[in-house]
Amino acid sequence: MLEMVDVYKAFGAQPVLRGVSLRVPKGTTYAMLGISGSGKTVVLKHFVGLLHPDRGVVRVEGEDLSRMKPRELEALHRKFGVLFQSGALFDSMTVAENLALPLREQLHLSGDEIQARVQETLALVDLRDVEQKLPGELSGGMRKRVAFARAIVHRPKILVYDEPTAGLDPLTTEYVADALLQGKNALGMTALVITHDLPTAFRVADRVGLLHEGRIVEEGAPERFRQSRHPAVVAFLKDWIDREAAARELGTLGGA
Repeated sequence: MLEMVDVYKAFGAQPVLRGVSLRVPKGTTYAMLGISGSGKTVVLKHFVGLLHPDRGVVRVEGEDLSRMKPRELEALHRKFGVLFQSGALFDSMTVAENLALPLREQLHLSGDEIQARVQETLALVDLRDVEQKLPGELSGGMRKRVAFARAIVHRPKILVYDEPTAGLDPLTTEYVADALLQGKNALGMTALVITHDLPTAFRVADRVGLLHEGRIVEEGAPERFRQSRHPAVVAFLKDWIDREAAARELGTLGGA
């Protein structure tokens, strides 16, 4: 469903991707880990057609994006649902209006069809009776679930998530991960998750990869990835464990 072959990308004199290759088979979830600034979001933007490689090939459903005409790229965009790190909800619109927007603009559904789809999609992420609320009236976790609902409301074939649990507390992070799994399993979509959060990656992904120095240096099923002895993977895992331990210690001291 998604494929990169030896992709290079630089911004000016700064190389970011230095030969990235990866495959995401249909119906599976791939979690890409990496430190901030490693190029994870750059990979995501290549798949949705916002960036083009300096070298290499990017394919969606076997089609080379570099050979697509503007109208074909527009059709490609409708195959994607995107969950941005910020959620990117319109604060002046109600939850129902946020979800209705892609249905009205992309699918041209009737009013009754839109209402039914909005309610059905909110139920998928365990949200009810929030249609008339504004995003600012919801908790952070609820806003993230609304953003996820909007990403899937038009029933895309492919979902891409940019740090879906960033800034959330552990309980809300777990709830959002459950929503991601529930929505994906119910709709059978292919998913690419860009994250630095290990528990979320291991929970939702069929395969996990580490982007390091512009390449995927290790990938595999979560259990295999955890056992990797690649130095970059070992360092990444240790850094995450150390940061979590420090956060817990600060929480304990704060409670005291």
